[in-house]
Amino acid sequence: MATLTLQIPTINDSRLDFTVLAKIWQDVAKAGNGTNVNFNFSSCGFLRPNAVVFLGALARLIQHRGGAPRFLVDTMQSQVSANLLQNGFAYAMGDDTQPWQGNSIPYREYSQIDKNAIVYSLKNEWLGRGWVNISHDLMNEIAGRMSEIYVNAFDHSLTPIGVYSCGQHFPNRRELTLAVADFGVGIPSKVRFQEGEAFAGADAMRWAFTRGNSTARQIHGPRGMGLDLLKEFVRVNRGRLEIYSHDGYACIDSTGEMYENLPVFFEGTLVQVRLVCDNKLYLLSSEIDSLAFF
Repeated sequence: MATLTLQIPTINDSRLDFTVLAKIWQDVAKAGNGTNVNFNFSSCGFLRPNAVVFLGALARLIQHRGGAPRFLVDTMQSQVSANLLQNGFAYAMGDDTQPWQGNSIPYREYSQIDKNAIVYSLKNEWLGRGWVNISHDLMNEIAGRMSEIYVNAFDHSLTPIGVYSCGQHFPNRRELTLAVADFGVGIPSKVRFQEGEAFAGADAMRWAFTRGNSTARQIHGPRGMGLDLLKEFVRVNRGRLEIYSHDGYACIDSTGEMYENLPVFFEGTLVQVRLVCDNKLYLLSSEIDSLAFF
């Protein structure tokens, strides 16, 4: 059986870092079914949550295709191994060490849709830990909208290996990040197939983010990406929502929305949500109106 060894560098969450992840996926894809893959971390100083979920999903994809992933723990620097032990990635990959919370949003693997479990995790492990000052009602609404990203991964992308997520609080940067990944067909591919048009990646992403558009197999009323409230919250918070999918890219932040073509591609979708941990209290508009009476 063939063996491929990949050198994993330090991976943050910029556009350049996404290119690194996409090329790792391409190397695995070129190696073919049944290939064992060794992940060497001797050149890696840190992995952001986007890299953790991407490598976790890639490991399961390798297994799905008949190969075996092997993470070379003895090549990891202490800060890399500590992070993967803390967030539960190492435990999911076979290490005996029980994870602990710390500043991590635990690594999760969802092999099927379980919206209740997803919403529970988002509320209790992401938004409900005091890192962002958010009202209970708004937290419920945002968790519900964010869960649509997970549901869409199953319903739209036809992922064969499920959906993966994790995140981290960076106190020194006053930043809270969450990443979600799947290796389905990708949003642009699904849009092209459904609409029968050769959309560029950017145009396909713009179509998918338009209210009322959907590539779901079963549609019960307009759905689109279902992210309007999440997008507005990101804007007000001065955070950022980014989605990389196949050869398309979408970015929502305080300056507006941007859609671009990507120079590299992978079959799947990677979502990154970055929130600012400031001292502001975030409320629903209806809650603000009710406060006006007091």
